[in-house]
Amino acid sequence: MRYGTGAARLAGRGGSPGHGAGRRPHAAMLEAAAHAGRDRSGLLLQADAARLPVRTRALDAVFAAGLIAHLPQPERDLAELARVVRPDGLLALFHPIGRAALAARHGRTLTEDDLRAEPNLSPLLARSGWRLHTYIDERDRFLVLAGRMG
Repeated sequence: MRYGTGAARLAGRGGSPGHGAGRRPHAAMLEAAAHAGRDRSGLLLQADAARLPVRTRALDAVFAAGLIAHLPQPERDLAELARVVRPDGLLALFHPIGRAALAARHGRTLTEDDLRAEPNLSPLLARSGWRLHTYIDERDRFLVLAGRMG
């Protein structure tokens, strides 16, 4: 499942087709996505991040692009993703640029309390049912791979 699809990806203006569950897509976004053919290769749905309409342990993996900083309650929401992923399934958190480049783009500097910093993210993932496997924070990409515990 691709989680947190974003308006541009849902409407077919970026990314690859696939299954998407947006955090807050409204009806017009879903309609535009269907019009762009995004519904041909998977199911488009609007869902609450805290209560995904997916069976427990039903998925092999979740791909979340540019999402982690936008979660209203990161620990709760990551735990909900863990609920729907089978044990040893995967979570991929991705952003096309690294933390420092993203902060600079928004006129900010990195701080120690940045949720995506490895010392903060690793324990957050563990409390949410994930084991950090890979952490990459480079200028041109941010990538975290974690395995579902349990």
